[in-house]
Amino acid sequence: MQTLPYVVVTNPHISAVYELYYKAFESLRRVREIKTLEDNDKFCNKIGDTLQEHLTVIPKLAMGVLECRDLMKPEDMDKFMNTILRSRISRRVIAEQHLALTETFNSPWHFPDAKPPLTETEFVGEVFLRCNASEVITRIGHEVASLASLAYGPSTPLPAIKLSGHLDATFPYILSHLEYIIGELLRNSIQATVERNYKGEAVPPIEVTVCEAQQHVIIRVSDQGGGIPRDILPHLWSFSKGPRKHQRLENLNQVPKMAATLQELRATPSPNFPSPPLPTPPLQEKVSVSQDSSLSSLSSRPPNLRLGMGLPLSRVYAEYWAGSLELHSLEGYGVDAFLQISKLGNKNEQLTMRASMDAV
Repeated sequence: MQTLPYVVVTNPHISAVYELYYKAFESLRRVREIKTLEDNDKFCNKIGDTLQEHLTVIPKLAMGVLECRDLMKPEDMDKFMNTILRSRISRRVIAEQHLALTETFNSPWHFPDAKPPLTETEFVGEVFLRCNASEVITRIGHEVASLASLAYGPSTPLPAIKLSGHLDATFPYILSHLEYIIGELLRNSIQATVERNYKGEAVPPIEVTVCEAQQHVIIRVSDQGGGIPRDILPHLWSFSKGPRKHQRLENLNQVPKMAATLQELRATPSPNFPSPPLPTPPLQEKVSVSQDSSLSSLSSRPPNLRLGMGLPLSRVYAEYWAGSLELHSLEGYGVDAFLQISKLGNKNEQLTMRASMDAV
């Protein structure tokens, strides 16, 4: 942040983020060497407080970037955003993993001869060893459908989500990251399909295909929502460019915190539109509840509140774990989104390249 032009750093939103990071650095660098469990507990409390305090970073960065869009080249601003968000993911993953492993160590079943609950054996810290893409898609599909009902009313027909492919494929992954990416893709597809307004015709389904290979899993989300408008398409992956700056700023001002987890895709159910039951196995449902990010984030984000940063942020998450996210728009018909997920723990992880990017 110190390499940015001075006029950019003086923006109140970016300046607030800078102060947060400076404060965190000053606090953590004073932590003495941890030698006892009590030392570690104090350290975990400090980490937890810092994680909570930094939930405002993403919306503040986004607002600052939009307000400073004329003060830097768009490509330089996007490079800055991608770099700082990738570094932020690194720090949060390390911090949350340490908290999760400490919680595991302190669990009653950690002692010899104790049998851990089934859900606990499926995790190494925050990494879910048996992540099933089809179960995540089914569960998140119901979450997003509930949001759409809140936004458009219960009488609005919603597209069904049709799953096909390798539905039994499992792989190790951080569940909250996958939930966020899938949630943004399904949310975009459902909104585009509904707003295309088929006027009494049968609403075409959203087709999701899961394909498993040795090193990765590919998820394709295909909709018939009319494609991406031509004025938006060139700026799809940009944090600072695009024709809807003022609307995005107005929406971001309504977002107090953001951790980029599934919780941000949820709306508080109303008496008229309760959330539908989730037809998932007990293990997976329990996993979702107990293994969300340790952070509290938005639980009542308005369902039609569009921030204009879901796709670029999702791609940062996908690429951080050596995956990718691509969109192909067929104007007048629909969009095909391709999410490639590298299975964590194999030699395909681009650790050296990622570390060099974080150091920029």
